[in-house]
Amino acid sequence: MNIGRALIIHEMQIFPTALSDVKILRPQQFGDSRGWFSETFNAKRFEEAGLPTTWAQDNQSLSARGVLRGLHYQLGEPQGKLVRALRGHIYDVAVDLRRDSPDFGKWAGFHLKSPAEGPLEMLWIPEGFAHGFLVLSSEAEVMYKTTRGYHPAGERSILWNDPTLAIDWPLEGLEPSISGKDALGQLFKEAELP
Repeated sequence: MNIGRALIIHEMQIFPTALSDVKILRPQQFGDSRGWFSETFNAKRFEEAGLPTTWAQDNQSLSARGVLRGLHYQLGEPQGKLVRALRGHIYDVAVDLRRDSPDFGKWAGFHLKSPAEGPLEMLWIPEGFAHGFLVLSSEAEVMYKTTRGYHPAGERSILWNDPTLAIDWPLEGLEPSISGKDALGQLFKEAELP
């Protein structure tokens, strides 16, 4: 993961990444012998950081090791996503689909782990990106907030192993488990993009 120097907004560290507008958020954790507490969302703090303050939908999934979900995006009603691993370890990938972006067609991957396995981190992926993840632990529970709801008519998918994107998934000998729908994803060069 290539991240830069953190911006600190009221004890939340916000790190830039190799993709413009994609950010790693690391909220402060307050702990003692009983456990820990963290404020993962505060509308005022998010507004100060230039992040969304209203969300349309929360999604949560449980997946076994080797499950690869993605690369998903929506036309017409694109979704920004705030992603975190509640349990387990995932490799989360964002692909810039914004034609006017200097990062168009580039991807970045991020190891997101449950707070029990590393620091509490969330990944902010703005609208205009494709998103997917690979489960690296025995199972992983992933939660993400979206800026817009699910829009079936605009749902699209790019193949996880597209040769143009050449995403370096850390498969470590795993044969990824892909849904039938994701197996029918388009090649990046042929995909209908925003």
